[in-house]
Amino acid sequence: MGIPFGILDQSIVFPGQTASEALQNTVKLAKFAERRGFRRFWVAEHHDSPQTAGSSPEVLIGHLLAHTEKIRVGSGGVMLQHYSPYKVAENFNVLASLAPGRVDLGIGRAPGGLPRSTRALQQGTAESRPLAEKLAELEGYLSGRTEEAHPLAGIQASPVPAQPADLYLLGTSVSSAELAAERGYPYAFALFINSDYETARIAFETYRARFNRSRGTEPYAILALSAIVADSEEEAAELAGSFKSVRVTLASGKTVNVGSPEQAEEFARQAGESYTAEVRDADIAKGTKETVRQRLLELKEAYGVEEFLFTTILGDFAKRIRSFELLLEAFEELPV
Repeated sequence: MGIPFGILDQSIVFPGQTASEALQNTVKLAKFAERRGFRRFWVAEHHDSPQTAGSSPEVLIGHLLAHTEKIRVGSGGVMLQHYSPYKVAENFNVLASLAPGRVDLGIGRAPGGLPRSTRALQQGTAESRPLAEKLAELEGYLSGRTEEAHPLAGIQASPVPAQPADLYLLGTSVSSAELAAERGYPYAFALFINSDYETARIAFETYRARFNRSRGTEPYAILALSAIVADSEEEAAELAGSFKSVRVTLASGKTVNVGSPEQAEEFARQAGESYTAEVRDADIAKGTKETVRQRLLELKEAYGVEEFLFTTILGDFAKRIRSFELLLEAFEELPV
């Protein structure tokens, strides 16, 4: 097939587990990914959730870099709207100095939690700026070059690494694709969050059509999706269970994707708005390796992506590893 694979791990604390155990499984999965030749391993950012242990991707990335040797490690993603671009740049410049050429900085546009956590993260923040503006500032700090017109011109986010972290933009909408194209960044569409295939198609087409090549880069499209591969269709269906995807639309027009109707209700309660919710079965590429291989080939044909990034939500760690093993076998068996 010739298409690279990556893993996105959310450090989920499954029933009967501790947060420490969930994080140790993330470390074990990163080592497995490196051993089996995955291109990259990303960790997520979630807040105010006892079901996820990955609230600080920068800290976790540093630990994962220390326990691996070659694989690229990064964020999927850092929620820049909550933070100072300067501090994010400092964090990732330290990481890139520790592991040159191995650090990815994926920027996400979702809040990463409920409205309460957003207020806590932004407490004391005096200004609200467009994401595009913060991205431009972040880029300057990563490279050690701030614009002369910048109010803090000359400041550096030390240390300035020889190979700064590579910037990626993550999203679930056409507007995120437009921003990635404008900035000349690689773009990852999270199909496991927004399984609207038409939106994904338009997003990728828009990304390529509007890509700004004047910055010396070429389009690089990643499809992030959920996958569960098992030895039989029945086992895969059982493992996939009854995962749901819920799209919440607040009265103000803001939309967000959550994992359950209960989370939708709580999100609206904390936001102090009325809402509507669309509930659908979570979109998971599931089945035997033959079934999933066919599905992935169809998606590659439909979207023309350069890379797949997989998330596999299984509480049984051995079965999670087995799923990734079967996924690799599926493409190792393709005729040359």
